[in-house]
Amino acid sequence: MPAIDDFVKGLCRIPDGQFTVPVVGAYMEHNAVDPASLERYLFYEATHYTRNLIYKCDLFELLAVCWDVGQASPVHNHQGQSCWMAVPIGRLAVQNYAVLSADGQGRCELRLADRIVMDPAHPSFVDPEEPVHSVLNLPEYGQRATSLQVYSRPYDRCMVYAPERSACWEVPLFYDSEYGRRTPRTVSASPGSDRASGARR
Repeated sequence: MPAIDDFVKGLCRIPDGQFTVPVVGAYMEHNAVDPASLERYLFYEATHYTRNLIYKCDLFELLAVCWDVGQASPVHNHQGQSCWMAVPIGRLAVQNYAVLSADGQGRCELRLADRIVMDPAHPSFVDPEEPVHSVLNLPEYGQRATSLQVYSRPYDRCMVYAPERSACWEVPLFYDSEYGRRTPRTVSASPGSDRASGARR
């Protein structure tokens, strides 16, 4: 079971042209990270899940996303970039959505698709054909969770969706910590508001 630093070195050894959904997915499946090595990146907040940058280069970035019990992300996409997820601590559900229509002016229609569960033995990745989803640490799981999320390539904005309002909009993304150090709070809105819900993917 590799420590997080060795896990990053392994990702860096994957050539640019081979940094594909199946290759990185297989790497994550066969290299479950030692949870004890993540301690310096674990920042939990009662008010929101946190995005904690571990490593970033032109090809990819790696985040530890920390989820307290009952926390969930807004429905969102990844701006056309690939995403792989592992859960070395706890478990998480991923609720996928199908986009039925989007007019480019903030109106869209979504429908529920499948739901998967991730835990230390079951990593996953975002389906390029159906990339809109929400991540949930369901209350019945009864414990905190941390996901390791690899994005290729890095991006700093994404779309969030409010299916109940048939609405969507673009938001900027922020880190709660970088390389084990907390960053200044960049969002003062309350969780669930349009600005706060867009600040962290």
